[in-house]
Amino acid sequence: QVQLVESGGGMVQAGGSLRLSCAASGRTFSTYTRAWFRQAPGKEREFVSAIDWSNTNYADSVKGRFTISRDNAKNTMYLQMNSLKPEDTAVYYCAAGRFLGRRVDDYDYWGQGTQVTVSS
Repeated sequence: QVQLVESGGGMVQAGGSLRLSCAASGRTFSTYTRAWFRQAPGKEREFVSAIDWSNTNYADSVKGRFTISRDNAKNTMYLQMNSLKPEDTAVYYCAAGRFLGRRVDDYDYWGQGTQVTVSS
């Protein structure tokens, strides 16, 4: 099992920045890929970004504004979010899996989520 705990969410004005963190524990060696997804009210969960050993992947909607990174020594992944827009408002979830995928089904473990609210 892998346990994931997100932190860093909050409320920010449009144009502002936030940094999300996702701390992993448990059998983390079995699931190297980490990802961020988000889900807005009434919408499906959507891919934001993912990172594995040496590759990153971003949704077009966040490319150039968000940066994913990881600190393997701390078993922690980050999402630096800049130039935030009201449409970025959602619950952000971190996920762990074995493949650098963009689908919810590509990931085996999920955190509880952290709320990000961007006001206009």
